Amino acid sequence: MCGIVGIVGKGPVNLDLYESLSVIQHRGQDAAGIVTCQDGKFFMRKGNGLVRDVFFKQHMERLQGNMGIGHARYPTAGCSSSLEAQPFYVNSPYGIALAHNGNLTNTEKLKAELFQEDMRHLNTESDTEAILNVFAHELALTAHPKFNHEDIFRAVSAVHERCKGGYAIIAMIVGKGILAFRDPNGIRPCVYGTRENNGVTEYMIASESVALQAQGFELVRDLAPGEAVFVSEDCELFTRQCAKEAHLRPCIFEYVYFARPDSIMDNVSVYKARLRMGQTLVQKILRERPDHDIDVVIPIPDTSRTSALEVAYHLNTKYREGFIKNRYIGRTFIMPGQTERKKSVRQKLNPIDLEFQGKNVLLVDDSIVRGTTSKQIIQMAREAGANKVYMASAAPPVRYPNVYGIDMPAEEEFIAHNRTIEQIAEEIGADWLVYQDLEDLIDAVRKGNEDIKEFDCSCFDGNYVTNDVDEEYFERLQNKRNDAAKRTTVSRVSAESVEL
Repeated sequence: MCGIVGIVGKGPVNLDLYESLSVIQHRGQDAAGIVTCQDGKFFMRKGNGLVRDVFFKQHMERLQGNMGIGHARYPTAGCSSSLEAQPFYVNSPYGIALAHNGNLTNTEKLKAELFQEDMRHLNTESDTEAILNVFAHELALTAHPKFNHEDIFRAVSAVHERCKGGYAIIAMIVGKGILAFRDPNGIRPCVYGTRENNGVTEYMIASESVALQAQGFELVRDLAPGEAVFVSEDCELFTRQCAKEAHLRPCIFEYVYFARPDSIMDNVSVYKARLRMGQTLVQKILRERPDHDIDVVIPIPDTSRTSALEVAYHLNTKYREGFIKNRYIGRTFIMPGQTERKKSVRQKLNPIDLEFQGKNVLLVDDSIVRGTTSKQIIQMAREAGANKVYMASAAPPVRYPNVYGIDMPAEEEFIAHNRTIEQIAEEIGADWLVYQDLEDLIDAVRKGNEDIKEFDCSCFDGNYVTNDVDEEYFERLQNKRNDAAKRTTVSRVSAESVEL
């Protein structure tokens, strides 16, 4: 999962881009990058690390111009190298910089086509570079000195034809403007908004609405599946549906875990959706454990707090904060390997012993993927003096890899792989375990927008909406995403940064 942002304004956009990336830092902590444009030139700074660690005063001063794009990276394809930090750049046609949130499912085919038919060279393993070169090639086919948004939209239509998977794209063309488009299934999120500045309407595009709000932009709407939005350098807006067939199937895991609770995605409040997840989860707890002896409900911070509040309220049980979080440790879900995740859990969370001593505790988490965090937290609760430790997940069991931009591991690394609920509870050390039902999760999110008829729930049900995922693909995915592959990749990480 990554975060993207783009701004076309009346004045310099470098600081707004920096602050916007900081707001969506939760979407990617591996690398960050910004590209701006002024007088027909790109100015770029990107490198490994958090936003605050990549950009300093001297870098910000170099990022000149009234339009620019930015990216916060969380790697699902390629490797964690500064070479693959985004945005990417090509000089033909015209000069294009592009950043991407998501994952392609036909990258290998695209790479072969680009080399053999389009005669374009790729220098990395990143699928973002493949998308950029597909777009550049298609735009070049109709290239002329006075090309306009019509030519750009034709190129986007060709990208939709050639690229499969889940993606939200933001691109900048030298001297022309900023383009954004969303995959035909709307799997990955993308929104745009406006801000008035001395009579000029400025535009901002981002992965989440919170980025707009933080910079004083008013949310206009989400991009529709398959839709492209182009904002010219003069702040003129053009939109076009560029996909032959488009259906809204947003990723449900965005609402479970990735998105900030104060975001609105596809007209659904993430906060309200998580409240409803808690309401349906507690109903299942009461069905399965009507004679429960829970003394206190404790969330595993931060994402599960909203659901845990509702669980405690409907159980008529105390809600307490039992863990203090070190906010300077990254999200363990996106740590590159099992060793790092295990080490980070105890560095990140510290129990408040008084809330556990002699009590029967219900821990509520947003989801359980590998089980690494859950197992250690349950052990910490017992060490803090808990009498019994129960666990509830606001999401169903994760049993299948996510192929559209969330780095869920090889199938055998899931705690739920080939295990019953009872076996999972035993493995993580819980006295009992309750999972949300998928139907309830879908209803909890859909109540915010009844127009959403279908979600991408592939990590829960194994149904891949692009209909192009087979066993051969899973085998390649496993070789790239399992922990052994990540350890090899991490050992090759470069510490250098990139500037233009």
